[in-house]
Parts: sequence; structure tokens; C-alpha cells
Amino acid sequence: MGEFTTLMARDGHEFNAWLTPASGGARGAIVIAQEIFGVNHHIRAVADGFAADGYLVIAPCLYDRIRRGIELGYTPADTQEGRGYRMQLTRAKTLLDLAASINVVRHAGRVAVIGYCWGGPLAYFSACELPVNCAVAYYGGQIAQHLDKTPKRPVMYHFGERDTYIPPADVEKIRAIS
Repeated sequence: MGEFTTLMARDGHEFNAWLTPASGGARGAIVIAQEIFGVNHHIRAVADGFAADGYLVIAPCLYDRIRRGIELGYTPADTQEGRGYRMQLTRAKTLLDLAASINVVRHAGRVAVIGYCWGGPLAYFSACELPVNCAVAYYGGQIAQHLDKTPKRPVMYHFGERDTYIPPADVEKIRAIS
């Protein structure tokens, strides 16, 4: 359904994004903040699924600041590689790419940022710093370390009860401020 398009952030950085038009009239727009695995087949399928439900969807390739075309699988080696890429990026630069993505889709109506894994905290930061209507964070393990930031928009949080990567104490800290 979707296809890659090229965007430019305010700092002049050009990057790819998976853009999928809404099926029928757009009910709004969704920006998908990727997992540490890049905008791989899974994230593209998620984007296409939301588009089939009537949303204009864009998934920026946030690793393009390192190198274009990074798409990983879900092996332990891929996880380590993805963590290494994530560590090379600053939040400020990543938010520039998310802001450019928001600007591309905002004509479709209300804009949500939905983030998975590494994208969970990015969705949270988007609700704190970017012009979105809401955010949804799936498995945003780093959010608990940034609760000094206050979201300006509603944020919905999802954590796995049996997730061994996010300490229950961190989930409780997030629940306490929500």
C-alpha cells in the first residue's frame, strides 16, 4: 500500500519515510516512531494496517541520520545492532525528523504519534515537545528516566505484564504521573 518518500528536516537532513495513504477519506494522521529495528517489513505492515483503517500514516526512517536503508530482523544480534544505532542518535535530531513527518501529514486532521520499543519514548517526547494531538507509547522503557518532562497532550501507555526488559518499578513511576 505505502511507498518510500524523501523528506527534509529543519536542519537540512534528508531522510526516507514510509508513507501510506488512508483507505477512503482520512480520519486523521498517524506518525509511527520505529522500533530499534528500523522501518522494516513489520513497521511498514503496521503502517499499512492503520492506513486500511482510514488514517494517513507516515513512518520516518530515523536511522537515516546514520545510514540509509537500515532494516533489521528480530534476532539477538539484530537487537544489539539496533541498540548501537539508537545510541548514535540524539533526541533533538530525532525530534526534528518526527516534526518534519508531522508537517507532511497534518493536513489530514488530528495527528497521533505511536511508538514501539525505542519509539515509545519518542512518542512521549513528541507529546511533550511537538504539535501533536496525542501519543501512544508501546513498551517505552526509557520514559521513566524522563518524567521531568511533562506531556502537553494525552499519552496512552502500554506495557507487557511479563516484559523482562522494563522493570515493574518503572511502570509504576509512569502510572503515578498519568
